[in-house]
Amino acid sequence: MFVPRPMAVLPVGIMLLFLGQASVDAEVFTALCDMEYLVHMEKDLVESLDQYIQQEEDKLNKIKTFQSRIKEVSQMAMEEPSTHLHHPVNAYLLVKRYTRDWPLLEALVQEDTAEDFLYNLTKVKESFPSDEDYMGAGKALVRLQDTYDLSTQNIAKGMMGREIAAANRPELGYTKSPELSSEDCFELGRLAYIDQDYYHCALWMEESMARFQPDPTSDLTKDTILDYLAYASYQQNNIERAYQATKELLRINPEHTRAINNMKFFEKEMEKSQNLVAPPKDEDVASTERGEYKRDLARDYLPEREIYELLCQAEQPDMFNITPSRAKHLKCRYFTNNNHPRLLLAPQKLEQVFDKPKMWIFHNILTDPEMKVIKDLAQPRLRRATIQNSITGELEHASYRISKSAWLQGWEHKVIRRVNQRVEDVTGLTMETAEELQVVNYGMGGHYEPHFDFARKEEKSAFDPKEGNRIATMLFYMSDVEAGGATVFPQVGARLVPEKGAGAFWYNLFKNGEGDMLTRHAACPVLVGSKWVSNKWIHERGQEFRRKCGLSPED
Repeated sequence: MFVPRPMAVLPVGIMLLFLGQASVDAEVFTALCDMEYLVHMEKDLVESLDQYIQQEEDKLNKIKTFQSRIKEVSQMAMEEPSTHLHHPVNAYLLVKRYTRDWPLLEALVQEDTAEDFLYNLTKVKESFPSDEDYMGAGKALVRLQDTYDLSTQNIAKGMMGREIAAANRPELGYTKSPELSSEDCFELGRLAYIDQDYYHCALWMEESMARFQPDPTSDLTKDTILDYLAYASYQQNNIERAYQATKELLRINPEHTRAINNMKFFEKEMEKSQNLVAPPKDEDVASTERGEYKRDLARDYLPEREIYELLCQAEQPDMFNITPSRAKHLKCRYFTNNNHPRLLLAPQKLEQVFDKPKMWIFHNILTDPEMKVIKDLAQPRLRRATIQNSITGELEHASYRISKSAWLQGWEHKVIRRVNQRVEDVTGLTMETAEELQVVNYGMGGHYEPHFDFARKEEKSAFDPKEGNRIATMLFYMSDVEAGGATVFPQVGARLVPEKGAGAFWYNLFKNGEGDMLTRHAACPVLVGSKWVSNKWIHERGQEFRRKCGLSPED
C-alpha cells in the first residue's frame, strides 16, 4: 500500500496557509511599486546587522584578550601553586582577579549587544510581507513559468525571459538576477505541493536535486527532496521516476519507513505495467535523469489558454495571419479629428494596428511630466484590484487579476482634467458619463486574464442605467516593460506591446449596442520590469449624437 507524505513535515506557518489562509488578499506582491520600499528597508536592516556583528566581534575580542591573559597567569601559578602565593604581588593579583576582573567579565558576557538590532528589526517587522505574499510570489513565478514556457533550469539560472525581452523592447536592456539555490528551488516545489500542484512540485524538486550541495548552514537534506519528488512523481503517474527517487532515498537513508513501504508498492505497480520493469533489488540504481511530467490543464478554466500563452510569448498563430488586403488598411497618420481646434496645431500620431475589431494607437499622447503626476497622485492610494462577481454583483479579489489600482478625479489636479479633455478631443466622445481615470501598477507576475470590458446582459448589476454600458476603452501605457506585459486579444490574435506614453483605443460595443465579443482581451504577466497603465472607460449615455446608433453590428 502506498504511504503518502505526512502533512506534519511542513513548518507550522506553511501548514496554516494550507489549512485555511490560501486567500488572495496579499498587499505587497500585487504591485511592484509597493515592493520597492522593501529593498530600502532591507538595506537599513543589513547596516544594523553589520553594527551588531561588529559589536559582537569587539565583545568577543575583549573576552579572548582576558582569556589569554588569565590563562598565562594561571598556568604559571599551577607550576608551583603554594610557592606562587608566597610572593605578595601574586597573592594580591589573585584576589584582584576574583573581586574585579571576573565580575567585569561576567558583566561583559551578559551585555546585550543585540538590543539595538532587535529594536530596529521589531520597529519595521509590521511592514514585512505576509505568508500570503510569500504564497503569492511563489505562484507568480509558477505563472510566469507556464505562460512563457520557461524551464526551471533557466529560471534558476536567472535567465528567465531573456529571449522574450530581446523580442519585446531590446533597447531597454535586461535586468539580471542571482541564481537560485537548491533550497530556493525546494521551497518553490513545496509551495506547489501545498497547493496540490504536483506538476510544478515535481519540476522544482528535480531542480533542487540537480543543484543540491551539502551546506552546514541549511537543514535541507537530499532524502527530504527525494521524498517530495517521489510523491509528486507518483501523483503525476510517473511511476518509474517515483521508483527511482525512492530507491535513491533508501540508498541515502535505509531506515526511512515510508520509503521502504512505498518501494514495495512501486515495484508492484511497475510489474503491472507492460512498459516498465523494476530493476533487480540488488542493483544500485541512482538515476540522475529528470522525469517527464505533464501539465494539468484541467486545473485551468480558460478555454483560450493555449492561444493566450502563445500571444504572450510573442508568437503569432498561423490562423491569425493578416492577409495583404486587410493589412493595406493599417496605416499611420497625423490626426486632427476633423480639424478639432485643440488638435489643429498639435495633431496626434495615430496608427491603426488592427481591423477586426478596429484598434488604434495614439503615440505620445501622454507626456513624461503628465505620467509622473498621475503616478505620484495614485501611488499612495493604490489598493488591490477587484473584479465584479457576475452572479452576485459584488466586488471581490481574484487570483486571475494581480495588480493594484487607484482612481483619480478631474477636480484633483489640472493634469487629470487635461487628460480627460484630450480623450474627449481625440475620440469625439463625451467624458460626462465616463468613469474616473483608473491607474494600475502590476505586481510580481502581474496580469489580468482574458475578460471583457463591457458588461454582458446576464451579469447582475452590470452597469448603471443612467450611464449605460462601457462603449469604448482608452488604455494608456505609462511605462515601458522589459519583457512580458503585452495586451493580447486571443479571439483575433492581436498583440499590443506596452509603449510609454502611448494610448490604445477600441470600441467595446457595436453601434446597435451589442457587445463585440472579439474585444475579449488580457494583460499578459509582467515577466521582467514594472508595468504602469491608466485607462478611461467611456459609457454609452451622452454619445447618442456623437456615435450614432445602427440597427446591426455591421452598421
